[in-house]
Amino acid sequence: MRGVVFDGKQVQVVDDLEVRDPGAGEVRVAVAAAGLCHSDLSVVDGTIPFPVPVVLGHECAGVVEAVGEGVTHVAPGDHVSLSTLANCGTCAECDRGRPTMCRRAIGRPGRPFTRDGLPVHQFASTSVFAERTVVKAVQAVRIPADIPLTPAALIGCGVLTGVGAVLNRARVDRGDSVLVIGTGGIGLNVLQGARLAGALRIVAVDTNPAKEAAARQFGATDFLTSMDGVRELLPTGADHAFECVGRVELIRQAIDALDRHGQAVLLGVPPATAEASFRVSSMYLDKSILGCRYGSSRPQRDIALYAELYRQGRLLLDELVSETYPIEDFDKARADAEAGRVARAVLTF
Repeated sequence: MRGVVFDGKQVQVVDDLEVRDPGAGEVRVAVAAAGLCHSDLSVVDGTIPFPVPVVLGHECAGVVEAVGEGVTHVAPGDHVSLSTLANCGTCAECDRGRPTMCRRAIGRPGRPFTRDGLPVHQFASTSVFAERTVVKAVQAVRIPADIPLTPAALIGCGVLTGVGAVLNRARVDRGDSVLVIGTGGIGLNVLQGARLAGALRIVAVDTNPAKEAAARQFGATDFLTSMDGVRELLPTGADHAFECVGRVELIRQAIDALDRHGQAVLLGVPPATAEASFRVSSMYLDKSILGCRYGSSRPQRDIALYAELYRQGRLLLDELVSETYPIEDFDKARADAEAGRVARAVLTF
């Protein structure tokens, strides 16, 4: 079986991976398409520490191939989008509707793959840069069969994270002002989340002027190539500022750009040991700094919702897919993603 493996030194497309059959409460999925997310690249460059060897990839759509004992909500042949949340479903956090906070869904990599008889780790409980993967049943969310699997692949990470951060974490309201720093895959989804929420002024900032057209298509009312002009557009500051790059200096600028009662939402991923600073006195007017994991999502609810919004033409997915690459062209997809030439590269099998 083909797949993309990182051994701690290099990334290889291999053809000798094996994946076990699903056990009780598990599902095996034949992967049709998988988005190349910045988090995958962050494992390779060391920003996200992870045990190796590991099969990369965590954003996909595919077809259920087999189910284990006790699985009833999906069946072989169903089209699914996968969530990275292997939450238990029974703890206090899951019961409160906060599966992103389930401790069994954080930092417990499984090893359903083998290569040369040796176990290989699973990234983000999914590892979808492979022809097949095995996940917990709770991670498989059925989607309508009439939704193309290539754009549907992007729901499970980029859309859940970006749109979810707006609707679930920040709870942007009608008439609010929104500042989005960075218009890559996550930033574009923050923009369309703000549009769906009814934000009145949506300011996108990206150093690459070529990204303006896409930013406006997804919902930006204004586009800047630096933070210098933000105060001209938002004289009193932003109600919500989303940092989607992962640089501490931009986190500071997001905080400084807030209006009274404003909130800065951190979505970019800086190095694990990075520290950011801010002026404490600036926070006393009810300002907030919010971390956000996976858009504070409830995948079984949210993926189905976003799939339906796509069918209605209200959520953009096709426009997110900059280019598709057969799995053998992973190196080219990686180079294009690292250079910022694509919003989202999608690997196909």
